[in-house]
This record gives sequence, C-alpha cells and structure tokens, in this order.
Amino acid sequence: MVMWHSVGVDMALEREVAMNENPDTRRQRAAEALAALGMHRSDHQRLSVQCARSHHLAGVYETDAGLVYAAIEGPHAHGSRDRVDTAHHGGPRGTEYADMLAGDAMSDDGLPAWCDCGSHTLSRAGLLSEVESGSRTVHIP
Repeated sequence: MVMWHSVGVDMALEREVAMNENPDTRRQRAAEALAALGMHRSDHQRLSVQCARSHHLAGVYETDAGLVYAAIEGPHAHGSRDRVDTAHHGGPRGTEYADMLAGDAMSDDGLPAWCDCGSHTLSRAGLLSEVESGSRTVHIP
C-alpha cells in the first residue's frame, strides 16, 4: 500500500530543499530517488503524461525525496510488443531524464519529453497543478 502525502505541505518543503541545490545535484537526487523505488516504481506513479496518440511521454512519481519527474530521452518502445528502430547494437531504450518536480525560482519551467511523435516540452507548473488536482493521466495535444 502506498501512503500519499499532503501535496501542499510536501511541495513547500521540496521547494526549500531545491533552492539550495544546483540543477545537476537536483537531477542526481531525483535519479537516486527513482532507483530507490526498485521494481515496483509503477506503484508510486502519481501522474502519467501521454501524447495525442497515447504514447507514454513521462511520469511523476511519489518518492521519499518528493515528487520526481521522469522521461526517456529519444524514441523508445512503449510496451512489450512495440519495437523502435535502432542502429546495429543499439539499446532497447534511451537514457532516463529525471528531475525533482518542485523547482526553485531559477528552475526552468520546461521539462523535456519524447515519444515517436517527436520531442515535447512539458510545464513543471502545469504538471504540479495536475498532481495537486488529483489527475492520474494527462493527454497533451
């Protein structure tokens, strides 16, 4: 069973912590928090972001460090039967981009996301608003 925290209180604390970090340190902390979820990461997913064709773009996860944004860079498979064209000896998926959803005043609002339709930029503030409203899935145009 996953225990959900009060988003408003946790976000204020996360912003305070984020204000004292540089972006690389913040992204490293986010990657470590995701890794700590282990094989049951999906049990902690608060929000899924999909394109108009229902490709998975990104997710927001509840971690001990706070809400973490995660997206796979570049074209990638979207399920066990989906294949992406890769060069010879290419890997099955791209590199994961992770960042704490709560940023500080200096954080860029744009977060990168990718699918077979192309690259996208998602709003950090918009994702936070969706999480706070209780949305589970967001479709972007």
